Order: sequence, then C-alpha cells, then structure tokens
Amino acid sequence: MQTLYGRPAPRKTQQLSEYDMEYFKKMKGTTKSPPTVSLSEIFWSWIGAFFGIGAVAFINYNIFKGTDLVMIIGSFGASAVLIYGAIRSPLAQPRNLIGGHIISAIVGVTIYKLLHNQMWLAAAVAVATAIAIMHATRTLHPPGGATALIAVIGSPKVHNLGYLYAVIPAGLGAVIMLLIAVLINNIPANRQYPEYWF
Repeated sequence: MQTLYGRPAPRKTQQLSEYDMEYFKKMKGTTKSPPTVSLSEIFWSWIGAFFGIGAVAFINYNIFKGTDLVMIIGSFGASAVLIYGAIRSPLAQPRNLIGGHIISAIVGVTIYKLLHNQMWLAAAVAVATAIAIMHATRTLHPPGGATALIAVIGSPKVHNLGYLYAVIPAGLGAVIMLLIAVLINNIPANRQYPEYWF
C-alpha cells in the first residue's frame, strides 16, 4: 500500500484500512426487504390502530379535558405500529409493551429531575438509559425510548405529572391499547396475539 508521497504505509495504517473496509462492508446489509403483506393484514392492522389510538385519544380529549392528566403521548403511535401491524415481533408482546413504557417513563422522569438544567444531556441520558434497562429486563420496546424522551422534553403538563407519568399515560394507556390488541388481533383466523404474555 502506497502513501501520498509514494512510501509504503506503516503497518498500523494498513491494519486500520483493513478494519475500515470490514466496517463499511457491514453497511451493505445481508438480506432482502420483507415480502408485501396481504390486504387482510393491512385491513386488520388499520382497524386495530384506529380503535387503539382512538380509545386513548378519546379519553385524553374528552374524559381528561380540563384536567392536568394526559392519556395520549407520541410514543403510542409507534406502539400501534408494533402491536397492530407487527404482532409476531418480540418487541410487540405484552411484556415489552407494558414494561417498556413504564420502565422508560420512570427513567425519563428521574433523568429530567436530575438533569433538567442540561436538557441536551438529559435527553441523551434518558433514552440511552431506558434502552439499557429495557435490554436488561427483557422488555425492549422501541417506543419506550420515545416515552423516556417525552418525559424530558415534554410540555410543563407532562413535567408536572412527575412519576404519575409512568402510571398515566404510560402504563394505563399501554394497557388500554393492549386490551384492544388482544380483542382485534384475534378476530381473523390467520392472526393470533400475543405470542406470549411474560
């Protein structure tokens, strides 16, 4: 291997170059895109998401209207994709849905209380810590990262909830969406949910 000036590169540079090539090769991917899903799967995913998000939104905008409580948070949209659209995924199972949201909410509130003067740091620490704890507790649920982040960057209404945020909306909202997932996902003969509970 030649350097810019025509001299042989030092051994360390050659090793680094080989490592770099292997590193970038990993970014090519190893498999193909998943196949298209059936119209039935699309239909039932839509029905589940409509009723799941509709239920928590109805509670938020009607029953909780005029109160300091919140029932819908952005991370529930991502949960809906998993529990209504990817029902066989380990990330969509009840343990992950409920545990992921509650654990991440507790982490997010704690980090906000400790680091609210450094919001950039609080945001990063909350999401990273939530992921680590979800891994350790076998409750990995990607929307949980957003639940932790919302606890940090959310509105004063969210911040004022304190640890109640882990119960309402994170816990109760996830339970409501889970109940709807169990009811809707088992209507068609070719769908079964959950794969496991705990």
